[in-house]
Amino acid sequence: MATLLLGRFALNRAVNLGLTRMIGNSLNRRTMHLHQNHAFINGKWVGARSGLTFDVTNPANEQVLGTVPDMDINDVNDAIDAAHNAFYDKKWHNSTAKDRAALLKKWFQLLEKNRKEIALIMTAESGKPIAESEGEITYGNSFVEWFAEEARRVYGEIVPTPQSNRQMMLVKQPIGVAGLITPWNFPHAMITRKASAAIAAGCTVVIKPAEDTPLTALALTKLAEEAGFPKGVLNVVTSSRKNAASVGKLLCQSEKVAAISFTGSTEVGKLLYKQCANGIKRIGLELGGNAPFIVFKSADLDKAVIGAMNSKFRNCGQTCISANRFLIQDEVHDEFISRLTEKIKALKIGDGSHDGVQIGPLINHAQINKVTQFVEDAKQKGANVVLGGRQLSEHGALYFEPTIVSHLRDDMKLYREEIFGPVVSIIRFKTEEEALQIANATQRGLAGYFYSNDLNQVFRISKLLETGMIGVNEGLISAAEAAFGGIKESGIGREGSKYGIDEYVYIKYLCYGGLE
Repeated sequence: MATLLLGRFALNRAVNLGLTRMIGNSLNRRTMHLHQNHAFINGKWVGARSGLTFDVTNPANEQVLGTVPDMDINDVNDAIDAAHNAFYDKKWHNSTAKDRAALLKKWFQLLEKNRKEIALIMTAESGKPIAESEGEITYGNSFVEWFAEEARRVYGEIVPTPQSNRQMMLVKQPIGVAGLITPWNFPHAMITRKASAAIAAGCTVVIKPAEDTPLTALALTKLAEEAGFPKGVLNVVTSSRKNAASVGKLLCQSEKVAAISFTGSTEVGKLLYKQCANGIKRIGLELGGNAPFIVFKSADLDKAVIGAMNSKFRNCGQTCISANRFLIQDEVHDEFISRLTEKIKALKIGDGSHDGVQIGPLINHAQINKVTQFVEDAKQKGANVVLGGRQLSEHGALYFEPTIVSHLRDDMKLYREEIFGPVVSIIRFKTEEEALQIANATQRGLAGYFYSNDLNQVFRISKLLETGMIGVNEGLISAAEAAFGGIKESGIGREGSKYGIDEYVYIKYLCYGGLE
């Protein structure tokens, strides 16, 4: 394969060969055009002003996949200025919904056409199995298609007036520049879910992807460029962990940024919320979860086990809506564990680029250290490790064995905190009231799941479970049509659905007086 020359940030031959080994022979001259190592500001592919870069590595084997610019606040100011200029001076805010819809449809078509290459890039930098990457692309692309359609449905209202000589109207207008800060666990879908809604509304965007997974973001951006996005409408800045905090603070505090949308940890979300306060900036937060997964005695156990597998082990347990606490009623406790154990034993572990792999590595060393510490904490405090419980160094430094831990107590980290890993934490309960008390005894309220064939119980639990989303006899609940978001400390606002576009518009009240 020919050596890639990508400006002054050229990948050397060793890196190219490492990337090729990682994702096979699919990287040829036709498909390599999506592999970018520059950021994208004002319609141009650029490096950091400082000339600094940082490495992007493959968590499956820790090989370097490439380098991207390590941008600081000076570079991000350029991106903000570009987005602000595109919105006001180039009058993107005055573009028609029909034109924005057509542009998003073109982007969607290109995303669909290039889905295989995007999946390879995503698996290489995130570690998730290729089948899951392909699934995420279907999910992520659906938001572009959805908001292309919703762009033409941002309706206002005519309000009946109390005076006969007046006419009252409510219209919706785009709020301006939106700063989008996205996580590593869904490097495709979290960008499309936010950016397509903002652009459909008539906003411009500055996207800061996670430092672990910028290559997917840049691939999506290349296709946006090919779709014909005007200069400054979509900008992407990349930065290492060293600069992440200052970049986030600038996006929150810049007077030229009208809104922030962030998906990530509750701790970082709280900090961004504070930083937005001075400007009373519009903010959307999708934060950490601590999802209960309740199995009542009336449940269909076969369906409950399938739901548990789908909810817990997608992306190696590294999703914000993964089941975190498994509450199993006395009467079915042992049988559920037995059936679940057999399913988990059958999981294929390894490099996500290999056929049939279902469990890949965790994203980085901080994450595997956290998972290991949580399991060790439970063991030291008397929990029972039914299955797994160890790092799998024979596969690589970032692999952790799918695990079941039972006999949990409320002084254990597994009981109280989100683990973000392939660990099933079992809590036994006797009554419905006890299950609800345990499930709701947290300040997190993103998603929850329960299994029951008792119709009265289904309606009771659906009402009383304190989460923003609930899977009833279902472990996979995400869809573009659904309103995604949490309550309590799990976030503000909703993404997807007809409500997702509301995060990027404001309502203007018009009162026409003196009419005859």
